[in-house]
Amino acid sequence: MDPRNTPGYRLHRSLTNLKRIETAGLDDADQERIEAARALLQDVSLLSQPKHSGDADTQVES
Repeated sequence: MDPRNTPGYRLHRSLTNLKRIETAGLDDADQERIEAARALLQDVSLLSQPKHSGDADTQVES
């Protein structure tokens, strides 16, 4: 399976692309939309990553 064909990869690419956008030349509404999208993608990214305890084999479900 191609590792680029996973939701986590696509989420990472979307967030990376949003971070690269120069917002200085955009109007206030567009800047707010981009910031909101970045925040939402970061939240989803954090939620989609399994939390690890001290043991490498143990995952905590939330």
